[in-house]
Amino acid sequence: MLKSKYLERVFSECLQKNAGEDEFIQAVSEFLEAIDLIVDGDPDIERLGIIERLLEPERLIIFRVPWVDDAGRVRVNRGYRVQYNSAIGPYKGGTRFDPSVNQSIIKFLGFEQTFKNALTGLPLGGGKGGSDFDPTGKSDGEVMRFCQSYMAELYRHLGPNIDIPAGDLGAGAREVGYMFGYYRKITNEFTGVFTGKGISYGGSVLRPQATGYGLCYFAQEMLSNLRGEDLKGKRVIISGSGNVGSAAAVKAKKLGATIVGMSDLSGMIASKNGLDVEFVKKLKDERRMLSEYPLNKPDVEFSADYRDLWKVEADIAFPCATQNEVQLEDAKAIVKGGVMMVCEGANMPCTAEAIDHFLENKVLFAPGKAANAGGVATSGLEMSQNAQHLAWSAAEVDAKLKEIMKSIYHNCYRTSVRVGHPGNLVIGANIAGFLKVYDAMKAQGII
Repeated sequence: MLKSKYLERVFSECLQKNAGEDEFIQAVSEFLEAIDLIVDGDPDIERLGIIERLLEPERLIIFRVPWVDDAGRVRVNRGYRVQYNSAIGPYKGGTRFDPSVNQSIIKFLGFEQTFKNALTGLPLGGGKGGSDFDPTGKSDGEVMRFCQSYMAELYRHLGPNIDIPAGDLGAGAREVGYMFGYYRKITNEFTGVFTGKGISYGGSVLRPQATGYGLCYFAQEMLSNLRGEDLKGKRVIISGSGNVGSAAAVKAKKLGATIVGMSDLSGMIASKNGLDVEFVKKLKDERRMLSEYPLNKPDVEFSADYRDLWKVEADIAFPCATQNEVQLEDAKAIVKGGVMMVCEGANMPCTAEAIDHFLENKVLFAPGKAANAGGVATSGLEMSQNAQHLAWSAAEVDAKLKEIMKSIYHNCYRTSVRVGHPGNLVIGANIAGFLKVYDAMKAQGII
């Protein structure tokens, strides 16, 4: 229940305008509940219509994507790009290829990205894109033809100082390569308009690992500040074994943790003695599923129900798969299993009910808009390298990423203290991100 009559009115209007867009409404609801603590203390927020403008994307592009499969049949998908807010810089955000993609998901991702990018301290606005295309099981030729058709429309809306996409769920190095190659051909220029590119054509080292590494750096700083501990000796469970999950597993292990459980759509694997995370990464690099892990290493517990991961006893949980994967019942299992900290590695993987359950049970919780920011932070570093025609070493990129994640944590924590909720990083992250975007919007007038 919102205390601010202004926010109540705006949220009611938002519900009417965006009926049926459940993911977007969920993201908006979390944001409004956090800034409810400060809105009435600054009359300019209402006078300038700041929240009304924030809840409406600057631009939403929807387009047809026709392509030809290997059998010669014409297929048609729907493409999206939301250019959500550019108050602090050009639009920046990934590209998701998955059958679940729709307008609600693209808008929620762009909305979250706006505040996530603000928290990095980099001059980047929020954007997101994608399609309901499913690359799973498609040949390289089919993926290439789809990506080229997708870019044939989208290219006209992009630019290194306009909108800079990247990869995301379902859009990895292969897809980014095809999209960037076609962009380069039809624009007749080589610019840093994509991040997550291959090293051979302007990409940054550690970009594929950045979100997972950043998640671990955030968790390490959070543990140090709130409990005087670190990841050494901690038992960790991780959902999702793609770029984020597998990289988080590798980095957490290097920091002394034991990865006792992981999952993907094929199921979950668990071992009290710790999983072979390098083998997990090898499976993922080869686009294979975790269900193959027990065939090679039988000393592991396997379940075809990936949600059984949340029943594994652990100290820390990293949900790194997709939105709303952790429901209330999963949260109850996580708490029962002894988990004392949850850090979101995906975008909004926990439902509001799950988050409330964690907080009620004194579980330390880090929202994705803060803990998941390592990917876009390193994308910003890739943009800097492209602009300067430089290539930094892995050590340089890693050091900069670590400092950015530490800075994000302390910004969120300081903000939570300032508004009277010390350690509540949901409140801290939303308010800290909002204040930066608000200051920029206020300075630039009504646009």
